[in-house]
Amino acid sequence: MEISGITALVTGGASGLGLATVKRFLNNGAKGVIIVDLPGSPGAEVAEFLGDKAHFVAADVTNEDQIRAALDAAKAIGPLRAVVHCAGRGGALRILDKAGEPGDMGLFEAVVRVNLFGSFNVLRLAAASMAKNEPINDERGVIILTSSIAAYEGQIGQIPYASSKAGIVGMTIVAARDLAQHRIRVCTIAPGLFDTPLLAKLPPNIKEALGASVPNPPRLRHPEEY
Repeated sequence: MEISGITALVTGGASGLGLATVKRFLNNGAKGVIIVDLPGSPGAEVAEFLGDKAHFVAADVTNEDQIRAALDAAKAIGPLRAVVHCAGRGGALRILDKAGEPGDMGLFEAVVRVNLFGSFNVLRLAAASMAKNEPINDERGVIILTSSIAAYEGQIGQIPYASSKAGIVGMTIVAARDLAQHRIRVCTIAPGLFDTPLLAKLPPNIKEALGASVPNPPRLRHPEEY
């Protein structure tokens, strides 16, 4: 897809992988980019800093009305051609806690709801918007979801996160086949260890050890590399 002149929407766009993606769109000539992030995020400040082609819409990715409002903001600029869904959350959870009690079901549900239900909510609503576009080079749009290496190689304590990210992998080929008739492409990126706000609370020595565990190159990836 030619990025120059298009309208794009990025969830989780106020920081980390999402912010790097917003900058990439703008640097490659996008007409406008909608930054979707939570009300408490620095999204408004980020949009102001990036200039008049960046626009912030506060939204929870699991909320239909709020995502519809973000899509409407995109369509006000021009036909929405690209969506990159980076929003997500973590949450450490053991199947049994230190006392041998069952893990917190509420936390499991909360992580899966944001990561998996949120991905489907954005996918379905963005697809409905794109399906109304006039095709360009036999294509109406592309939706890129974000999974994780944890979908394939989750670690202890990642059971809600790994499960939700595996669900995103599972929906990808189904969505791509389903939306092909509308000339909308769907794909998913499953990044490894990136230096993002999800890792910000870890002690420096732990982050350094995580980076060293990556085979090549042995470091945490930078958001721009996403």
